[in-house]
Amino acid sequence: MSTGEWIALAVVLALAGLAAVLVLLVRVFRARKLLADAGIPLQNKALFWSAVVYTLSPVDLLPDPIYLDDIGFLMLALRSLHSACAHAVAARREKRTAPGRTSLTKDLQG
Repeated sequence: MSTGEWIALAVVLALAGLAAVLVLLVRVFRARKLLADAGIPLQNKALFWSAVVYTLSPVDLLPDPIYLDDIGFLMLALRSLHSACAHAVAARREKRTAPGRTSLTKDLQG
């Protein structure tokens, strides 16, 4: 491969990495709606905002054409938010269920 082909390949890979970062950043902002839920702990909210700041910050662990650190941090924030949301929903369901009765028995009894 010639030098021009290597440069073109590097540019394509850099653009693909940037596209992945942008997609994940959009997903993180959409997941921000989960933060309105009062059952989500503060640490998950802080992780969300730190992921956004880190992605937009010019200071990175890896140089900017390599977006693996940004992608990893955004994926960690998304995973943490979804886990916190699942725990909050489960906790709310438990609160709605009366002591001694499961939600299944409530559904069966009407």
